[in-house]
Amino acid sequence: MNKFKVLVVDDEEDFLAILVKRLSKRGVTVFEAKSGDEALSLIGREPIDVVVLDVRMPGLDGIETLKAIKQIDPSIEVIMLTGHANVEVAVKGMELGAFDYLMKPMNIDDLLFKLQDANESRKLKQQGHRRNDNRDASET
Repeated sequence: MNKFKVLVVDDEEDFLAILVKRLSKRGVTVFEAKSGDEALSLIGREPIDVVVLDVRMPGLDGIETLKAIKQIDPSIEVIMLTGHANVEVAVKGMELGAFDYLMKPMNIDDLLFKLQDANESRKLKQQGHRRNDNRDASET
């Protein structure tokens, strides 16, 4: 698996611990945060490629955290995690720039495929920005 950094954000500590452990066992470099504020602080200190973000959290919820992540670095891809009752919120997240969403509980292999796809999308976005930057520089 290509090396990339994943941040998992969820206020359910048991779920978070299990998910981090399962991703780590599969060779993913994974960080964890228990709140939106903690996630934003970590993103400020550590380059993150993909965020797995719970929709429902106390304090900054998933949508508010998504908006803040996209302001910090629009190329960070975000996969929203939602329960059955919150699909509409996850779809709103996609309208605000989330890469995709998954229903809890999810299959770990499904999450891994989405993580890889999200990382590839991030790389393509970054390459596109570099090409545009080079084009802009050559025009001046």
